[in-house]
Amino acid sequence: MESTKMAETDKLEGIFTLQGELNDGIFKKQDIRGPDGQVLNMAAIQQALERGALGPNGLPNQWLRNYLRALQGEASELEQELLWKWWSKDQLDMQNIRVEIVDLMHFLTSLALAAGLSADDFYRLYTAKHKVNQQRQDQGYSKATKDEQDNKNIV
Repeated sequence: MESTKMAETDKLEGIFTLQGELNDGIFKKQDIRGPDGQVLNMAAIQQALERGALGPNGLPNQWLRNYLRALQGEASELEQELLWKWWSKDQLDMQNIRVEIVDLMHFLTSLALAAGLSADDFYRLYTAKHKVNQQRQDQGYSKATKDEQDNKNIV
C-alpha cells in the first residue's frame, strides 16, 4: 500500500504500514544487514519469527531489544519535558510533549511489528487485554488479586 492512500485505510493499519515502510527505509539507508548478508527488512524479522528463531541471537530478540531501547529513550525525553520543580514559573511545552508521545508510538509500533503483530492483531490483543483490565478494576484490583494467568489466556 502506498503511504498516500493512508486516508482511505483504517488509521491503525495506516500507522503500521507507514512504520514498516520507515523501518525498511532505515535498514536500507543505513545498510543494516541480516544474517544472510541481505539488507534487512521487517519481512525478514517476521520470517525469523515464523522459523522459531527466538533465541538471544535471533533477529526478533535483537530488534525487539533495539526498539525497546529506543522506546525507553523516547520515554526519557518525554519525562525531561515534564515539570517537577513546583517552585518554578516554567510551563509545559505541549507541542514538544505531543511530538514525544508520537515518537513513542513510532517505536511501540516498531516493537509490535518486530513481534509479528499486524494492526489487526494489535487491535484484537488490545481489546482482549482491555477487557481483562476492566475486569480487574471491577473486582478491586490489587497485587493480592492479580492473576498473570489472565495474560496467558489472551489470544
